[in-house]
Amino acid sequence: MILEPTIQEINELFQSHQINDEIVGVQRLSGTTSGLVLRLESTQDNKYILKFDDPSQIQLVQKLLETYQNSELLPKILLTAQDSSYFVYTFIDGTTHFNRGLKKSWLTLLVKNLFNKYVHYQENDIWGRIEYPRKTWKEFNQISIEEARINIGNILPLDDYNFVNSKAKKIFDNDIDQGEKFLLHGDTGVHNFVYNQSTLIGVIDPSPMVGPIIYDFLYAFCSSPDDINIETLFSSFEFLEQGHIEKSRLIEEALIHLYCRIGLSVKHHPDDLPEYLKAWNEWKQLCEREGQWRIYTID
Repeated sequence: MILEPTIQEINELFQSHQINDEIVGVQRLSGTTSGLVLRLESTQDNKYILKFDDPSQIQLVQKLLETYQNSELLPKILLTAQDSSYFVYTFIDGTTHFNRGLKKSWLTLLVKNLFNKYVHYQENDIWGRIEYPRKTWKEFNQISIEEARINIGNILPLDDYNFVNSKAKKIFDNDIDQGEKFLLHGDTGVHNFVYNQSTLIGVIDPSPMVGPIIYDFLYAFCSSPDDINIETLFSSFEFLEQGHIEKSRLIEEALIHLYCRIGLSVKHHPDDLPEYLKAWNEWKQLCEREGQWRIYTID
């Protein structure tokens, strides 16, 4: 258990890192992290996040934020403990999850201001979560599908699970077909997006991964049940400058992401489930009518 520091201790911490700003307010934040997260306010009206966590986790997040420090959507690191037990980064002031505006608008901003800045990951033997690496991209996706099936239970029929598995086998069987590896944010869902006046202004709480860019793109697309449709998907996809795939494959991968998202919805956001099930039926029908792709996939 991490003990919450006093304001005096936080100010001493800032001073030790030569940051001349006096902290006058501290608020403990809840979240999925196992560490301690504090929002700080200063006499200069600046806001910061002070996070204590396992050093290995902080090092992973620090590497990602430093790699993509030129992205206007990600917070900026101000200081890190020598032993990586804590770090401080800028607070992005806005609302998360709600008042998002149109999905095609914020998803396009996400593509332009984050995904298009992604860089290649050089270690050849890693796929998936960096702290829990998998040998292949197929293995990572199989685990995600199985976890979703357990959460979904009998909400969807076994035939749907078999249908998703058949698409996954077709898509992920050959690692060469997965394209280039990139360092991914790894948790690009609306719960981690910060909005101001229905405009995307920030992306928080990375869970660094290694994989194709399309994973983060489709994770974001399926992270809310609204506008899960071809028009929204393709209109944002057109702005992706790297990591492109065939549109027919894009549709099939979206099906897999949607199935996994339904599993997460059952577990964490049951209120979203009716809308997700409606989207699922429509998307499954689209994937079952493969001939229809000839209409949608003409460039």
